[in-house]
Amino acid sequence: MGKVITGGTMSLDGFIAGPGESGFDLLFQWYGNGDVEIPGASPDVPPLRLSQVSADLLKDDWGNAGALVVGRHLYDMTNAWGGVHPMGVPVVVLTHRVPEERPNFVFVSEGIEAAVAKAREIAGDKDVVVNGGQMARQALEAGLIDEVGVELVPVLLGGGTPLFADLGVAPVQFDGPVKVVQGVGVTHLRYRVRR
Repeated sequence: MGKVITGGTMSLDGFIAGPGESGFDLLFQWYGNGDVEIPGASPDVPPLRLSQVSADLLKDDWGNAGALVVGRHLYDMTNAWGGVHPMGVPVVVLTHRVPEERPNFVFVSEGIEAAVAKAREIAGDKDVVVNGGQMARQALEAGLIDEVGVELVPVLLGGGTPLFADLGVAPVQFDGPVKVVQGVGVTHLRYRVRR
């Protein structure tokens, strides 16, 4: 069975989004600052252009992923990535409002445990990736996360949304970093949740 992992691109002051859901252009500059093109599966998302080391890491991460868990907010905010997530893996959406039309997505309304269980079923031996923000916090609080990845970028946003906002089980300790990869404009860090 694969791992359940989460994480996100984060500013040096600890935010995955700036005030009022701003700052994404600054957080994700590393998605376009290299020479290696990584096409995504979504027709609505342009290909990434990464440095070689970031591309190698991303290819490995995406290759190990078997399913993704996201919340309804991200699903709506991205307009469902045009019907296919850029990673090209099945997506489980945790929501209280299941839409009538839902091609290419699985909707779960019974909570984070049910969403991760469904994603594990879909992923088989591969990893389940829990998207950052609310889903990451809920999964960590439920004891479901094995590993956290942080893509640390050299920008200060001055406020906004932390990766694990309003965490109800602090402190949580981690082992590592178990991996450190220096990209261009980003440092990739991986930590294991200490059990």
